[in-house]
Amino acid sequence: MEIIIIILLLATSLVGATFIIERGVALRWKKVVPPEVENAVANCREASDLPMLRRTCEQNPSPLSRLLLLADKNRDWPREENADGLQTRARYEVARLERGLVLLEIVVGIAPLLGLVGTIYGLIMIFGTMGQDGMGDSNFLAKGIATALHATLMGLLTAIPSLIAWSYYSKKVETLAVEMETLCDEFMRRQYRSETPAPAKPASKR
Repeated sequence: MEIIIIILLLATSLVGATFIIERGVALRWKKVVPPEVENAVANCREASDLPMLRRTCEQNPSPLSRLLLLADKNRDWPREENADGLQTRARYEVARLERGLVLLEIVVGIAPLLGLVGTIYGLIMIFGTMGQDGMGDSNFLAKGIATALHATLMGLLTAIPSLIAWSYYSKKVETLAVEMETLCDEFMRRQYRSETPAPAKPASKR
């Protein structure tokens, strides 16, 4: 039983460390919102600038690039329909950014529980020995206490970094989503500004 608990804790720790590193690489700012694409959006003010924007997005594949290419592709749609399609795709892109965070959240919840199981198992070993042999064998008591403390420590050492990473990455995904929304909204407003209705003319007096 002790070996099983240790193996489960090591596996949980490995999963947590893997996704901490993987999300750290995947959520780099320049990988989600490349500076080149951000600058291209800022410089795309007329229809003649669109080829430059498309080329930049194709050269720098990223969630933001895919959203901008979709908005450009559907530019002949009414603004509301284009915005709805863009919003649907944006939810998909954000879900991809959050992909590993669910597993980190599971690690945060399960690691302390596994540590608690190890602690309880160590205490059962201690009290079981005391019940059979009075105070019991000191070596066996020490082994039970060590099992309990090691399991607790491993559970906490796994859960704490995962909790920190999960909190940080969740906030970062939220910040990235807001930045992408801002840039896409800026692009849409510039491309559809010609559709702004002209002010109504005053009624002629008879």
